[in-house]
Amino acid sequence: MNQTEGLVQKIIEGLQEKKGKDIVTVDLSDIPGAICDYIVIATGNTPTQVAALADSVWDYVNRELREKPLSIDAGQKDDWIGMDYGTVIVHIFVPALRTFYNIENLWADAPVNSVPDLD
Repeated sequence: MNQTEGLVQKIIEGLQEKKGKDIVTVDLSDIPGAICDYIVIATGNTPTQVAALADSVWDYVNRELREKPLSIDAGQKDDWIGMDYGTVIVHIFVPALRTFYNIENLWADAPVNSVPDLD
């Protein structure tokens, strides 16, 4: 496992810690000109859970790997939060926005891997 794959794994664990749902990874590492190597996408049921998931990722990755995001961007109501770790970008959405943007299907030639929900 390389450093970027390790970061992806810790991001997933941070999302699972707060019951993030429908987690997927999009592997862009073989796509020429891609802005990152991986995109991690997750769903929170409410804006409050979206914010809690982002906080959990920040805390978990910082604690485990001593890495912080380069930037964090959020919608006005925390219905979407994006976190940029350089080689990995994290998107956390409420269900309606996740469906609307459909990010995991933007790259037809990139492998998409689903992570089982922890219930």
